[in-house]
Amino acid sequence: MSPEIVTNPYGLEALWHSGDWIARATLLILVVMSMGSWYLLITRLLAQNRLLRQGTEARARFWSAQSVQEGLERLSPDSAYRRIAENGTRAMEHHEGPLMEQIDRHTWVTLSLDRSVAEVQNRLQEGLTFLATVGSTAPFVGLFGTVWGIYHALTAIGIAGQASIDKVAGPVGEALIMTALGLAVAVPAVLGYNALVRRNRIVLDQIRVFGADLHGVLLGGTRQTGRGN
Repeated sequence: MSPEIVTNPYGLEALWHSGDWIARATLLILVVMSMGSWYLLITRLLAQNRLLRQGTEARARFWSAQSVQEGLERLSPDSAYRRIAENGTRAMEHHEGPLMEQIDRHTWVTLSLDRSVAEVQNRLQEGLTFLATVGSTAPFVGLFGTVWGIYHALTAIGIAGQASIDKVAGPVGEALIMTALGLAVAVPAVLGYNALVRRNRIVLDQIRVFGADLHGVLLGGTRQTGRGN
């Protein structure tokens, strides 16, 4: 005998077809939150890995060069470390003019390197606000969908005048799917946010060390010992 196939009448498909426009909008919001979270998680992780590879490249190639210019040429054109070094070199070479004379060269180079590091930091933090928002609001969006679904389920049961277990359990369980979806969206967003923040600190520490070493080379002619290795 072939096994009997039982169709679940209280799944997501039934929720979509039986729900009103508010229930469907809640589902769509959760879907958009989930897609956006996973997109940001993947793209941010790839960006972090790229910066980590560039840091390894800078330590292997830049600091073994005989001059800053030679070190620049050894780095990839799209390297964030190359942009930082180019900005620092440019600040050293173009410290002139009536306004610039009011700022000593040391301060000007420091400000240039700090701005370059801050630009990398801002790019690393892109999307983190969205992840934090999804992680904190998705459970409440799902809970709203559940409350709305239970309200309509109980209203329909009251109108029908039937309160048997099969009439109550189905619609109420269907509404609870919203809460489960909200948690399923929020948990990866929170875990991903914490992981990205932790990895961002590692990446930024390497970039700041590189900027400090470069600052010492540009102004003192020597690299600060014990840093950037």
